Amino acid sequence: MLRIKGLAKIDKRTKDLAKRLQPGDIAVINHHDLDQVAAEALIAAKVKAVINAVPSLSADYPNLGPLTLLKAGIPLIDNVGIKVFEKLTEGDQIKLKDGQVYVDEQQIGSGQLLGQNCVAAKMEISAQNTNATLARFVQNTLDYAQNEIGLICGELLMPPVQTVFENRHTLIVVRGHNYKEDLQTIKTYIREVKPVLVGVDGGADALLQFGYQPDIIIGDMDSVSDSTLKCGAELIVHGYPGGRAPGLERVAQLGLQAQIFNAKGTSEDIAMLLAYEQKTELIVAVGTHSNMLEFLEKGRRGMASTFLVRLKVGAILVDAKGVNKLYKNPVKVKYLALIVFAALIPLVVVLVIAPPTRELLRLFLMQLRILIGI
Repeated sequence: MLRIKGLAKIDKRTKDLAKRLQPGDIAVINHHDLDQVAAEALIAAKVKAVINAVPSLSADYPNLGPLTLLKAGIPLIDNVGIKVFEKLTEGDQIKLKDGQVYVDEQQIGSGQLLGQNCVAAKMEISAQNTNATLARFVQNTLDYAQNEIGLICGELLMPPVQTVFENRHTLIVVRGHNYKEDLQTIKTYIREVKPVLVGVDGGADALLQFGYQPDIIIGDMDSVSDSTLKCGAELIVHGYPGGRAPGLERVAQLGLQAQIFNAKGTSEDIAMLLAYEQKTELIVAVGTHSNMLEFLEKGRRGMASTFLVRLKVGAILVDAKGVNKLYKNPVKVKYLALIVFAALIPLVVVLVIAPPTRELLRLFLMQLRILIGI
């Protein structure tokens, strides 16, 4: 039986809401097919519960967001209806009773209180539709690839940058899957190699959280904090064909200057292209999207631009995604014992061959023979 009280925080954009959440809040979202990255942001905010106005589970593929929330112990009331946004005001004190939502003892909505078994069963059903979803995804990728071929054929006008890439490595950080673990894993690399640090939107916040100063921030500027935009990094706003550059207004409102990079595709794609065209030696990518599930969770129906860009920069691209999984197993005691034993061997040899040690051993053996009468 679920019985929870808390303050409602509401927003139809989960990534915007995550910036305002305080521990103990109840998050009210409008997020179809809740993705893992959004779920992790809600978990990091330490919300008490999540109310989703729309279905959190996809019928086309097994999205990981709902199960991620539930495994973290955060209740999820699903599909309560979009009218909940009309009936709630930011900061309302609300009560949750199983799948019902109350304000001042008046029920304003109801949905399904999801459990792990229910979610796992629905994910298994949606997994059966993955092949058909994959076929559509591949077809869209091929269709759009022809339209976006200009990305890799020299048709793009690169923005001028002051940061020097030539003869240096470049680290591109996107706030995607496992970005925290991967950044932790490669911290020695960052300290020793000192690569150019490029934050893609919220990836710039991630760099600062780990104590690194980004050299360049690139993207739509919709998921990066004001304080990070003011950190002194070069700013490059992602513009789109037709002259639309949605992040430029925000940058201007902060009194900052930015270059515009007009290109199709995603912001992480153009970040890689920028580093490549500036003759970087190596691109190390953290948190970038590289498979169908991640793109479906992002809401994209194809990955044409990413396919083309990785085709072009692949010779110098290293994807750090999942590197931490290679090293996360704990060290076993038997391995430590073997290391200690190996280290002791030369010490024992030195002691044995040393004259004082030989005399000590000879006296010990003589005493032992006297004691046992031989």
